[in-house]
Amino acid sequence: MAPKTPRLTAKQVIKQLKAAGFVEVSQTGSHLKLFNAETRRTAIVPIHSKKIIPIGTLKAIEKQANISFS
Repeated sequence: MAPKTPRLTAKQVIKQLKAAGFVEVSQTGSHLKLFNAETRRTAIVPIHSKKIIPIGTLKAIEKQANISFS
């Protein structure tokens, strides 16, 4: 059985991305763009107050960044 996807807020996702080497590049409205120079990957995170990011969106961010959230 596959591990269950965690329920995270944007703040928690950004914290884990930064720990993985991503840095903030720009922000357009409520979407923050992060970039990792080592892996040459970009991840875009929607920031909507303290709401939990939907599972499909979280999986898309994992795919963009090539990491898995815990």
